[in-house]
Amino acid sequence: MSTSTAAYSGTGLSNMPWSGIVIALFAGLGMLIAGAEPVLIAVIVVAWIGSLWLWQPAPVVEMRPAEDSGLSRQAMIDLIEPFGVPVLMLDGQRIAAANAAARGELGGHIVGQDARVALRHPEAITLLDRREGSVTVRGLTGPRSIWQVRRVAVDDRFSLIELVDRTAEADISRAHTDFVANASHELRTPLASIIGYIETLADPDARIDAATTTRFHATVLREARRLQHLVEDLMSLSRIEAEKHDLPRDHIDLGQMAASIGGEVAATVGDERILVEADDAVVQGDRQQLDQVIRNLVDNSMKYSDPGKPVELRVVIRGHEAVLSVTDHGEGIHPDHIPHLTRRFYRTDPGRSRAAGGTGLGLAIVKHIVERHRGRMDITSKLGVGTTVTIRLALIEAPVQAAPPPPARASA
Repeated sequence: MSTSTAAYSGTGLSNMPWSGIVIALFAGLGMLIAGAEPVLIAVIVVAWIGSLWLWQPAPVVEMRPAEDSGLSRQAMIDLIEPFGVPVLMLDGQRIAAANAAARGELGGHIVGQDARVALRHPEAITLLDRREGSVTVRGLTGPRSIWQVRRVAVDDRFSLIELVDRTAEADISRAHTDFVANASHELRTPLASIIGYIETLADPDARIDAATTTRFHATVLREARRLQHLVEDLMSLSRIEAEKHDLPRDHIDLGQMAASIGGEVAATVGDERILVEADDAVVQGDRQQLDQVIRNLVDNSMKYSDPGKPVELRVVIRGHEAVLSVTDHGEGIHPDHIPHLTRRFYRTDPGRSRAAGGTGLGLAIVKHIVERHRGRMDITSKLGVGTTVTIRLALIEAPVQAAPPPPARASA
C-alpha cells in the first residue's frame, strides 16, 4: 500500500496568535479608561481572544505525494487544467497528468505512459533527456503539424511540458514566401519580354523592316499593359486585405449596379453576348469593391465562354440574401481545380490565361472582397457545359413596390 508522508512546521506556543491577543488586551484597557463596566470588558476580551484561537491557521503541511496518491494527482490536474495550450505534468519521465488541451491533441491514453512513448519523436526524446529546454517537433499530431515543445523543471522530481502549435504561423510564412515568388515571376515575365524587344529595336545594327517593327511595338504595348494590370491587381489586393476587418457601411443596390455594368458590357461586345436579369437588392457594402467583383466575374466569363452563347448575369433575392451569379457556357473546369481557383496566380491553363490577358488574381480579389462583406462565394462547374460563380450577401431591405393606383371613379 502506498502512503504519503507529511511534515508539520510550527507547534506549541509558536502557533498562538500573540499579535491578536495583545490588540485585544489594549482594546480592553481603552474601554476601561473610557469608563465601561469591568464585567462587560472581560467578556468582550475573552470572546475576542477565543475567536482568534479558533480561527488561527492550521499547521503548514508539506505533502510528499507517493506516485499513485489520488490526492496529489488531483492537485496536479487542478494546477494544469486551466491552461489553454497542451500541458503535461511529468513525474520523472512518466506522464502523471495532462490537461484537456493535451488530451484533445494527443489522446487521453497518454496519462500514465512514459513520455518518450507518448511523444515518439527524436526531437522530443532529446528534450526528455534534459531537465529543461525547448525543441521544435514536426509531425507530432499530423503530417504537417509543427509544435514548439518546452520543458520546465518544478523540482527534482516533477516537471512541466508545454506544447505550442506553430503550424498556422508556418503556413502563413509559407504562403507569403509563395506569394512573393509568384509575384516576382509574374512581374519578371512581361518585363523580360519588353526589355528584349526594346533592345532589338534600339540595336543600330539590327535590320528590321517596318512590318516587324510594328509587330514588335504591338508586343511591347501588350506586355506593358499586362504589367500595368498586374501591378493594379496587386495594389487592389493589398488594399482589400488591409481593410478586411472593416465592415462596409454604404447601402448599395446590387441589382441596379449589375444592370448598369451589364449595359456597359452589352454596348461594347454586343447585346447577344450578355444576358442580364437583376432584381432590386439593397446590401451593405463598398460600392467600388462590389463594382470590381461584378466586372471581374463578367470579364472572366467572357474570356472562357462559348462566343455563340451569352454570359448570364443575375441578381435575385432568396430569403434574407441577395444572390449574384455569373454563368458562362464554356468548356467548364475539372473538379480537381475548383478548390484552388481563388488562390493567387492559380490558373487551370496558364498559357491560355496569359494570352487572354489574365493576371491570375481576379478570383482571389473577388474572394477577399466577399469575405470583407461577410458573404459567401461558391463555384460550380460541369465539363462541356460551363461554370457558375455565386455570391451571397446579406440583404438589408426588400425592395418596396409601389401600390397600384386606385381605379378611377366614373363621373356621374
